[in-house]
Amino acid sequence: MAKLKLAPIVDDKPVKVAIELPAALHRDLVTYADILCRDTGQKPADPVRLIVPMLERFMATDRGFAKARKARTGSEQDR
Repeated sequence: MAKLKLAPIVDDKPVKVAIELPAALHRDLVTYADILCRDTGQKPADPVRLIVPMLERFMATDRGFAKARKARTGSEQDR
């Protein structure tokens, strides 16, 4: 089983998003979706549905972003 950073994709109401991706990135998303499907036993996920959880995971684990957001929130409360 692969050690992926994403958990199984929650089946919720889809939101339509328009975005252009480089072909290589799209191929990687398709491959990631296939591996995630195989490892979690879920039905194949639309690779586009990986984008939001990937962005959420990226921002949740970015220490620089967390620090800057905390500093920004603190400075906004001081106003």
